[in-house]
Amino acid sequence: MGKAMRLYWGYIAVAALIVAWSQQWALPTVVALSVAVSAYAAFQVPVWCGAVNRGGKTYCRNNAYGVLMGCRNRQHRWQKLKLIVLRSKVGDVSRAVFPTAKEKFNAALAVGGLLSAVAAVIVPVVTGG
Repeated sequence: MGKAMRLYWGYIAVAALIVAWSQQWALPTVVALSVAVSAYAAFQVPVWCGAVNRGGKTYCRNNAYGVLMGCRNRQHRWQKLKLIVLRSKVGDVSRAVFPTAKEKFNAALAVGGLLSAVAAVIVPVVTGG
């Protein structure tokens, strides 16, 4: 049970974030949950590596942690992040960073968490509350 909690605590944070928005919890709580969800999805969720192998045609299928991080291979650790910054072909970036539906879902969680954090700060300013 302990290992499962360490690996998947971010999904509990997602549920808490949804409840926080629906129940209109305090601003610092919503921001903290939003940042936690984004950090979990970007750097800790268990996924496949997805970095481009040496041949350039296949993608690494080793276990990795986080949508943006690579596996145990030294070359793969920052290759996915470099792909986002340096590559011009969107299709290559999409296939390398998000090779399966699980990675796409976790990327949506990361982006959703960031949007939630921004909205938690902007909405009270705009509405005056």
